[in-house]
Amino acid sequence: MEHKPTFLHQNKPMITCMVQATNPDELIRLVRTAAFDGADAYGFQCEQLERQYQNEESIRKIFDTMSSRPIYATNYRIAFNQGKTDEELAQGYLWLCDMGATLIDVIGDLYCPTQYEITKDPEAIKKQKELIEQIHAKGCEVLMSSHTLTFMSTEEVLAIAKEHQARGADISKIVTAANSEEEELENLKTATVLRRELDIPFLFLSGGTHNHLHRAFGPYIGSCMWLTVPLYDQCATTSQPLLRSIRAIANSFDN
Repeated sequence: MEHKPTFLHQNKPMITCMVQATNPDELIRLVRTAAFDGADAYGFQCEQLERQYQNEESIRKIFDTMSSRPIYATNYRIAFNQGKTDEELAQGYLWLCDMGATLIDVIGDLYCPTQYEITKDPEAIKKQKELIEQIHAKGCEVLMSSHTLTFMSTEEVLAIAKEHQARGADISKIVTAANSEEEELENLKTATVLRRELDIPFLFLSGGTHNHLHRAFGPYIGSCMWLTVPLYDQCATTSQPLLRSIRAIANSFDN
């Protein structure tokens, strides 16, 4: 099998730049901006592409521009994926593997949608495990994500991460919220617990009004990567910091 770049077994956190656009040409412009600003990896959000561009020709063109850097791919239920079934999303994961993605984001409530994106339905969990095995068989890595978007205690976050781990994920991603200084500091403490208790890498992020400290410095207390944006346009996730800002922070710490 051809050697592929990886998100695993890194000596330091990776700076992943999330590129989101509705068409391939704009995506490619963002990729080139991210390369110039020093991205270690790219995050491709398939659901943000208009349906007419969710095809092999467009995806290969985009991925070719990403060159040898690893690619983290999402295929969420939102945006232009609204109306797709979870079975269609699952087939999309496998298709993105074939297109050349490195890391596939499998949502934690696939096959059984829940409020906090972490199903406890036995049949859904069985199907998730089977899907993860299929993704691994294609030579790709799996990140399992739960976007709770609400503040949670350390114990609640750890329980979700342990579920991701038990289902076969290579990386656990959890996005909660912090709407006060106290909640953000509590999330930073939670990150240190995840670092001690989990056997797999994790990406723990805060949404809400108080997220800047966590998102900027979370990788220095355990998260395996930063999620950044090349610029703030109409498609960017505004809670994610600018790539060039994080590159400056990382370079300062590395020196």
